[in-house]
Amino acid sequence: MPGTNATRTTAAVEGDVTVLLIGMRINHFWAVHHWLPVFLAMPRMLRELAKDPERGLLSHVLLTASPRTYYVVQYWESKEKLYEYAHSPDMFHHRAWAVINRKERKGQVRGHVGLWHEAYVVPEGSYESIYADMPPFGLAAAHGQVPLERRGKRARDRFAYRTRKTAGAAEARTEKHVVAPGNAPDEG
Repeated sequence: MPGTNATRTTAAVEGDVTVLLIGMRINHFWAVHHWLPVFLAMPRMLRELAKDPERGLLSHVLLTASPRTYYVVQYWESKEKLYEYAHSPDMFHHRAWAVINRKERKGQVRGHVGLWHEAYVVPEGSYESIYADMPPFGLAAAHGQVPLERRGKRARDRFAYRTRKTAGAAEARTEKHVVAPGNAPDEG
């Protein structure tokens, strides 16, 4: 399969990880005029963020939990960048929430569509990942990937990995790169 790595890799994350899960649930399928604008809003926000990488969205994955529930896993540079985007009056997210809040104040929200989000800042040492025969995905799509051995073959070793934070750490840090198929060490 093109783009996959015939090896095991792990995400080349250094430091804390900021993750946003955001989604919607269609409560009444027949109320298309209520849920369709919400459904279409997320791709618009993702396109807006893709045009301006300085906003801080590193990567995202679109998912569905059922025919009623759709969500996005987003990986951000930091919680500060996430907050900045969410509150920026020149961005679509701010305008979309203004519409929702206005409808809510007028009593026009009737439960046809549910909205939710969960945000997490995961401290270094509280996450680990492994990708076998996968193109960059999830954390690896957001932060790059390295051969598994650089962070440890076992999950407990990857959890124990810490970024060097001493003087000259920039030179000592693990180089982030995508492992080309057939160029990684054998998994033995």
